[in-house]
Amino acid sequence: MKLIGSTTSAYVRKVRVVLAEKRLDYQFVEENPWDSELAPGTGNPLGKVPRLVMDGSDAMFDSRVIVEYLDTLSPVGKLIPGTGRERAEIKTWEALADGLLDAGMLARLEATWPGRDESQRSQAWVDRQLAKVNAALQVMSQGLGDKPYCCGIHFTLADVCVGCALEWLAFRIPDIAWRADHPNLAALQAKLAERPSFAATRPHQA
Repeated sequence: MKLIGSTTSAYVRKVRVVLAEKRLDYQFVEENPWDSELAPGTGNPLGKVPRLVMDGSDAMFDSRVIVEYLDTLSPVGKLIPGTGRERAEIKTWEALADGLLDAGMLARLEATWPGRDESQRSQAWVDRQLAKVNAALQVMSQGLGDKPYCCGIHFTLADVCVGCALEWLAFRIPDIAWRADHPNLAALQAKLAERPSFAATRPHQA
């Protein structure tokens, strides 16, 4: 398998963490979806990463689709139950974490994208997106409570998604004081950071 993506993308990192937890071999090919020399829609009509390429088949895209597929490839470290309420709970955590990332990236792009000058930027838009980020953090903190992991006593895909989202915030929008505001999320993130799958995939580029 070949995974195409950026080391700074939390969506790509989610897939890389799952690959590591499942102990699946793959080749990582770095690609910046914002590269002006990259043809639009290359391998993915949405122009996004990650993409998973397998011999003899088209690229699979969207991190949620990819991680669900990967979880079926090996019985090691099962991350998503096949059916039932726990599965729905885990997928809801994933949607919450991805929604936080969506809003955070929209806020960051509005504030930093070089295709606009300062007069074209909307602080109201940034504030609206950051309000979504803070609301998601509040719900995450309430949902976690005093549990060791998002869905109870076991590490699942929910923890992968939340951990990647929280560390992306620390990396890209460090002004958000989520560790001080939500110490239970900070404790979860510190615990996740010790896992080899997280340590090996930490974002390292500006």
